[in-house]
Parts: sequence; C-alpha cells; structure tokens
Amino acid sequence: MSMLFFIGTTEIIVIAFIILLLFGGAKLPSLMKGLGKGVKEFKDEVNGINTKDESEVKKEETKE
Repeated sequence: MSMLFFIGTTEIIVIAFIILLLFGGAKLPSLMKGLGKGVKEFKDEVNGINTKDESEVKKEETKE
C-alpha cells in the first residue's frame, strides 16, 4: 500500500510539463512566488509567528 503513493522521476517530469503547458513560461515564476509566500505564511501561522507587513503597521499607526 505504501508503494501506491510513490512518485518517480518520470511522473514528476510529466506533471511539470503539464503545469508548464497550462500556465505558460511567463506566468510560472509569479505562480511559484505566490505559492512560496503562501507556504511561508502558513508555516509562520502554524509556528505562532505573527508578522505584519510594514504597510499594515503604518496603517494601524495612522488610525491611532
């Protein structure tokens, strides 16, 4: 049963090719950047790290 979910090199290449066809070469870097930010935010929230962007801090300071 554990071998059922094993992904080999060939499968990874096929999946990467399909993603490249769907999104195109121009949008792929921005897609990966957004995915990376999302994963980072998720990990930070899971670890209890609550960081705010500088723009959010400035908006809160001006409201006070």
